[in-house]
Amino acid sequence: MSFSKRIRPVEILLVEDNPGDIRLIKEAMKEAKIINNLNVVEDGAEAIAYLRGLETFKDATLPDIIFLDLNLPKKNGREVLAEIKQDINLKQIPVVILTVSKAEEDIIKTYELHANCFITKPVDLEQFIKVVKSIENFWFSIVKLPPNKNFH
Repeated sequence: MSFSKRIRPVEILLVEDNPGDIRLIKEAMKEAKIINNLNVVEDGAEAIAYLRGLETFKDATLPDIIFLDLNLPKKNGREVLAEIKQDINLKQIPVVILTVSKAEEDIIKTYELHANCFITKPVDLEQFIKVVKSIENFWFSIVKLPPNKNFH
């Protein structure tokens, strides 16, 4: 009898329109010790379609965590965050705001919309990778995430 349990990869949705930041986050995640599936969408409308299993995303698995940029085409990050946190099937998914903004107004507004944390992206490459690794360490090693039971 085997007591080993299959470990499911952590499902991550990255909502980011900057190709350079996408590449950096992918590289940092590859170096991670956490087994993960990183899915990327590049605008706010696509993020909502992914999360609701619409169109080309009908077979997508709901993420365990969402990394969300604020400055997105089609639907900005604040609008996406508001929709996520108002949706009974999505509101428990932790949303990490990962943006270049340092504006106090953005910080206040995203927490009012129930973001789980707000992180300003560093411009320095080494610092950027350090930040991504610390996010990963905190959210996947320290925090206990709710079980992902919802599949499309």
